[in-house]
Amino acid sequence: MTAQEKLSNRIEKNYHICVGLDTDINKIPKHLLASDDPIYEFNKGIIEATSFQAAAYKINLAFYESRGLEGLRSLEKTLEMIPRGILSIGDAKRGDIGNTSKMYAQSLFDHFSFDASTLHPYMGKDSLQPFLEFNEKLNFILVLTSNPGNSDFEKLSLSNGKFLYQEVLSKVHQWNENKNCGIVFGATNIEELKSNLSHIKNLPVLLPGVGAQGGSLEDVVKAFASYGSENYLINISRGLIYADSSENFAEVTAAKLEQLNKEIHQNKYTSD
Repeated sequence: MTAQEKLSNRIEKNYHICVGLDTDINKIPKHLLASDDPIYEFNKGIIEATSFQAAAYKINLAFYESRGLEGLRSLEKTLEMIPRGILSIGDAKRGDIGNTSKMYAQSLFDHFSFDASTLHPYMGKDSLQPFLEFNEKLNFILVLTSNPGNSDFEKLSLSNGKFLYQEVLSKVHQWNENKNCGIVFGATNIEELKSNLSHIKNLPVLLPGVGAQGGSLEDVVKAFASYGSENYLINISRGLIYADSSENFAEVTAAKLEQLNKEIHQNKYTSD
């Protein structure tokens, strides 16, 4: 099953929440620290409790690489836990000269077998080409991010009248020859999202920033509903996986995810 098929299958079930496994050993329930691999045990609990209603899982590699070999072993075991029919996103924000990029692509797609990656476009198409050549994978390219510093570069005005992020969006459409490109668009930029949906068209959109960063799930869902698109993932990490610190942490997270899915369904049909 291709990455695109996995995404479509979950969206058809009305699932749009991407569970972000940005697992920090300092934030997981204390009772797990006695296990041989606390990170994996935490992830295992979250995945087992949420897989029936999650649209995707996004693993931020920084939280695993920072722990060296131990962290990479936790990463590999976590990936084995994700059901084969659910999209796995390797959030590494890669993008480098061609030869280096080729090695990064092989790492994410061949070694770890992620279904999708996140990429930054600053160095141009050739820096992303090794990823784009994996036809059955998905690549979410940074267009407008959720952090305050997005104004440093992404919102700069160009001589052609576009903002830089809009130029990147245009390039993504040009690079999408294999129909395996998506974009990252921060949910904290709701007005920009609304005004650019006609330019995004039907590209898959990964939206970080809901919850801890202040983005509104309701606003995002209503924006896509008004445009008539359902091809999006709302990533929630801290606000979901750390909902509880007791031995029932996984069940609490599952209940919160179920509530989020209900809110999405309700807002789809009450768009302005």
